[in-house]
Amino acid sequence: MDFLAALCQLRPVLGDLGRNLEAHHAWLDRAAAEHADLVVFPELSLTGYTLRDLVQEIAMPLDDARVAGLVARSKERSLVFGFVEESEDHRFYNATVFAEDGEVRHVHRKVHLPDYGIFEEGRYFAAGERFDVVRSKLGRIGLLVCEDAWHFSAGWLHFLQGSDLLLVTSSSPARGIDTQDPELSSQGAWRTLARSLALFFQNWVLFCNRVGFEDGAMFWGGSLAVTPFGYPAQEAAGGTEELLLQKVTGDPVRRARMFNPMLRGERPELVRRQLARLLDDPDALRVRRDESALPPPVD
Repeated sequence: MDFLAALCQLRPVLGDLGRNLEAHHAWLDRAAAEHADLVVFPELSLTGYTLRDLVQEIAMPLDDARVAGLVARSKERSLVFGFVEESEDHRFYNATVFAEDGEVRHVHRKVHLPDYGIFEEGRYFAAGERFDVVRSKLGRIGLLVCEDAWHFSAGWLHFLQGSDLLLVTSSSPARGIDTQDPELSSQGAWRTLARSLALFFQNWVLFCNRVGFEDGAMFWGGSLAVTPFGYPAQEAAGGTEELLLQKVTGDPVRRARMFNPMLRGERPELVRRQLARLLDDPDALRVRRDESALPPPVD
């Protein structure tokens, strides 16, 4: 890994695909001027977040011409963006696309859909079912969409598959505004979470959040890059649009994993047996420790 990442902390317009597409191309031009190799947009960057009944109206299949036009920009640099995907069986997903060399390399459908507080994603979206590492020319990359990152099993599954970088795209609204603390509670919580993901899984973590207002909610920004040792390397300002640039290299991953070889000691088959007891799954209970059950060596 040796590349320059650009996190686009932009302000999407709710439900306006035309304006948001124009904005994506403009931000891609800005990233190109900085010679970025990877350009990352926030969760639902093409649509805005609080969509509710707009979901079906602005959803697009993956082969939509508007999506294809944006994917074509990945011939020059790898690209991550979010939109509402309509599947062939007409389910609607909060989806993030990883495009590279002019093609869609991977689509991550958000697995954990929050339905608490101001959130109501489960009412409008279907849930994804998988966490798969993207084998990019830039490295092994795991995609998490906002709430996914708060479930440590999601990052752990990427870790077992050999990820070197976790990309977390988000539309995180501000929380804790009425406290006496010098920063939002949501900002401090996300910084702690990003550092924890980096430290425990010895990955780079790039967190790309949006800004702006929708339906009374403020999205605070604070996009962040964290090293595999858990140290914040770059952090964007809150509340304003910003292009955050971060150099990502493989050496810190190697050094972190030499210092603390957590992957070597992982025992997923033990976790399976423990889950089998909790879920009363007799087939899984027959699993015994077997080195072949461990993840194969990565390339």
